[in-house]
Amino acid sequence: MTHTREQEAISAYFKLLEKKGAKSGMLYKRSLFLDQFIPLLQNQALERTSYSKAIEKIIKTIPADIWHDSLNTAREFYPFWMQDIKAIAAFSRQGGFDIQPLKWQPVPTTLKALTDHLNTAKFDVIETRHLNAYTQALKDKGANPQLLDNRINLAKILLLQLKGAPTDDARVYRVAVDMTLPLFKIDENKQLFLLVIREFYQYWIDNPDKNLGSDQGIEVTFID
Repeated sequence: MTHTREQEAISAYFKLLEKKGAKSGMLYKRSLFLDQFIPLLQNQALERTSYSKAIEKIIKTIPADIWHDSLNTAREFYPFWMQDIKAIAAFSRQGGFDIQPLKWQPVPTTLKALTDHLNTAKFDVIETRHLNAYTQALKDKGANPQLLDNRINLAKILLLQLKGAPTDDARVYRVAVDMTLPLFKIDENKQLFLLVIREFYQYWIDNPDKNLGSDQGIEVTFID
């Protein structure tokens, strides 16, 4: 019965992708990921936690150059697996299905390399404005110096990953996040990075959320 549940979700997912114009090559790549992913979901409760744990397991086995494609497929497939019709409709209306993915990715790196680069990194006027706006919002919320330093450094790491991106929309933000998140091996640090990228997104797109921390930022991943 569980096998049928997953197969029905895949069928519905692929039908929607085809309706939106997805090419056979893209469907094939997504099917390769799902072939590995589905066994981790079988016999699991339809819960976000179960899905997140499955992603945590599979991302450790996937080459870094396809982290984004894999996480993006998992992000798209989630509402189908959850059998959440309303979420599927909303995701579709908001352009959540990446039918024409970017070919751009950040240069392969390590978390240590990114962290070491923070001491000498230069940020342009726009990046600095985003960082200053985020810094001020954190200060307004009463962030202590250590919390402030930690969060701003994580935002800077993401900005380093975004350098050279061909555009400045949600797609490149997701790519940068997806290519950075698996670099964090300690769960506590990974969770903090997830919090920061959700908060910082509003400032990166010059549309600051008046209620910082209200979880109104971009939905970038299901590993949380």
